[in-house]
Amino acid sequence: MTYDESVRYLMSLGKELAAPRQPALGGAAGAAAQKFDLRNISILADRLGDPHRASPCVHIAGTNGKGSTAAMLDSILRAVGLRTGLYTSPHLARINERIRVAGEDISDANFAATFSRVHAFIEVLLASGSLAAHPTYFECLTAMAFDFFASGCHPERTGGGCHPERSEGSVFPASHCAGVDFAIYEVGMGGRLDATNLVVPEVAIITQIDFDHESFLGHSIEEIAAEKAGIIKPGAWVVSSAERPEARGVIARRCAEQHARLVEVDTACAVENLRAENGCYRADVSHAHSKHRIALALPLPGRYQVRNALAALAAARLLAERGFPIDDAAIARGIALTYWPGRLELLQQNPAVFLDGTHNPAGARALLAFWEENFSGRCIHLVYGAMRDKAVDEIAGLLFPFVSSVTLTEPGQPRAITAAELARIASHHLPPTGRLEVIPAPAEALEHAISLAAPADAVFATGSLYLAGDLRRYWLSRSVETQPAIRSVS
Repeated sequence: MTYDESVRYLMSLGKELAAPRQPALGGAAGAAAQKFDLRNISILADRLGDPHRASPCVHIAGTNGKGSTAAMLDSILRAVGLRTGLYTSPHLARINERIRVAGEDISDANFAATFSRVHAFIEVLLASGSLAAHPTYFECLTAMAFDFFASGCHPERTGGGCHPERSEGSVFPASHCAGVDFAIYEVGMGGRLDATNLVVPEVAIITQIDFDHESFLGHSIEEIAAEKAGIIKPGAWVVSSAERPEARGVIARRCAEQHARLVEVDTACAVENLRAENGCYRADVSHAHSKHRIALALPLPGRYQVRNALAALAAARLLAERGFPIDDAAIARGIALTYWPGRLELLQQNPAVFLDGTHNPAGARALLAFWEENFSGRCIHLVYGAMRDKAVDEIAGLLFPFVSSVTLTEPGQPRAITAAELARIASHHLPPTGRLEVIPAPAEALEHAISLAAPADAVFATGSLYLAGDLRRYWLSRSVETQPAIRSVS
């Protein structure tokens, strides 16, 4: 298949989340439309030659912060010269962003070749009856990441060269050699039943745990934490940056049951001289039982990124214990060089314009803290759009009372809630002096908010990573005359 054909095929499968069951007919049970277990991905990975075993890895679960933590750890590992594979979701602008090698997105040609190879195996497995149903969108992408990261097989890790299916004359297309030294996998949703949970990592990381995807993961912190802690395997080494006591208790119990080593950042790391510079934080961090301090300079804005950096630091220290060539200088350098767009990303100044993927109440509280710390006394103009399954009323109740205007819009996704419906649900949270506009087109909504802002004001576009992606694509497509360079706060 070509690249465009590959993307269209994947999109035809639906996105990460779909209705768990199709409507029942008569008295019969509904047919499974999307299942959450490891059967499909296990069968497919086995047929591919278990490529997820080809390189050591880290596995990251959590409600918020897992993508930023993954990006920081990836940057640390690249700082010591390791060739890394990074698998994250969702993407902002292009699906290729989900699969990265050595800091670069997979190319269109390699994406098409890898998908063609995985798809060919799926067809064989469906024809033989080994697969009862086609793997989901996320399962296919996960299999692609496994396969692409392993495609430069290391003989010492694979038992003597490439998998048989990769040999010359095979009916299956081979992708270009990517061959990573180390892979980082971000969980898509939950953990226990996530397609990435085939991996047996050197270190498992669990970031902050809060409410999100309750229909799938449970309606209590304990239930959600149990799903996330499902990535903890027997004898694992685990880093946790979870703060909620209920979540910490669940993680600790899971570690005890699995005889796993648990490192909590609150006890393992001491933070001193924490200070902010234009929204980005610096700190001196020492590890338990060590007098050596690492001076961290975070390029990603927001106090919450400090905790993500501590998780990446603690994981890097554990990897060093396992023999990987990581020292404190590499940790500091890697964190300082981290690039992770769409998270409090500054597009321009005067007025300041930010893109942010906040999509749940915990993220909204973190965004509100950022406003209080950096924009107290200044007018904020909010562009907001979200998915239907998100707690939009609760998020609006946190953010809308503190803004001068809200422009409601719609991410370009089938799951997006309409701007008109958002207005019906959440407009009552706007203060009496606040201004409300309903502009479904995201680019027009952003330009409208910017037109309302004085040079000293700030514009924040938030509510969904999909909205951040839509607006980032638009911003990059602006004419050279009107487009400031996208950059981080500095």
